[in-house]
Amino acid sequence: MHATTIGLDLAKSLFQVHGVDARGKVVVAKRLRRDTVLGFFATLPPCVVGMEACATAHHWARHIARFGHTVRLMPPQYVKPYVKRHKNDQADAEAICEAVQRPNMRFVPAKTEEQQSTLVIHRVRGTLVHQKTQPINALRGHLAEFGIVAPKGACKVVELTARLADPGEERLPEMARALLQVLVEQLRDTERRIAELDARLREQAKQDESCRRLMTIPGVGPITATALVATIGDGTAFASGRHLAAWLGLVPRQHSSGGREQLGAISKAGDGYLRCMLVNGARAVLRWWRTSSPWLAKLLERRPVNVAVVALANKTARIVWAVLTRGETYRRPTPTATPAEA
Repeated sequence: MHATTIGLDLAKSLFQVHGVDARGKVVVAKRLRRDTVLGFFATLPPCVVGMEACATAHHWARHIARFGHTVRLMPPQYVKPYVKRHKNDQADAEAICEAVQRPNMRFVPAKTEEQQSTLVIHRVRGTLVHQKTQPINALRGHLAEFGIVAPKGACKVVELTARLADPGEERLPEMARALLQVLVEQLRDTERRIAELDARLREQAKQDESCRRLMTIPGVGPITATALVATIGDGTAFASGRHLAAWLGLVPRQHSSGGREQLGAISKAGDGYLRCMLVNGARAVLRWWRTSSPWLAKLLERRPVNVAVVALANKTARIVWAVLTRGETYRRPTPTATPAEA
């Protein structure tokens, strides 16, 4: 009998295959070289192929699905419990084959090439942002050795660069001035590249209909909108907005037993990049709109600011799911009149 379910353990050069038939009997267990993987699946009848959602998984999912197979990606942490005893490629492939057959398993939708291209822009931008911090810190540290300091914050670096360019600054030797100018040039070049990527993301957000709808939500701008669409697509992979918020780690961590609920800090599970942007967007909304939202005003009366920020980010995630799945724009609720106003 032919294999109906196959577990594929991905690697750089050697791939492990473990396949079972409809009765669960092992019918194939072999190792494949990278250049023979697609040829192997091209000769198989349509079956279910399970893989861990790790590096290169979306690439292989797109190519294997072209042969008529049903490809399902799973988070690696959900596959790990099915590994028996020692860990090796064969045991991993067997665990993947077992996990993909579970009726309650959670799967990851395969991303398109367009989605991954957008995420590359975000990853490169994140790398440049980190690289921007390095010359800033170096510039602060070196100038402090000569008694030249400035307040914290990237926006305050302008004051340091102005002092560096001031020929009347006698505390700074000419040799140090010339060398530190190299850091300033590196900083300006990095800022220019970040601005170019931001412009590209803004243009992409204008052309994408889903991004335009997401940008009607308070606290969601072009960068956040493009990252959301590239990561979660149309949102149908989540059963509800609560599931999306939980996947983003914006819900309390539970440690409950015996009917007694114990809730701790947020779980910080899922995509940390999206969570960071939603929290930063919620902080901006909280700063400027706290008086115009009765819900926020009441929340701030009984909770600290940071707790209110995370709660607002959680609410934003639920709105994002509703906007994506329903194909509508955000409708800001009208404040209800109090009895005294009526």
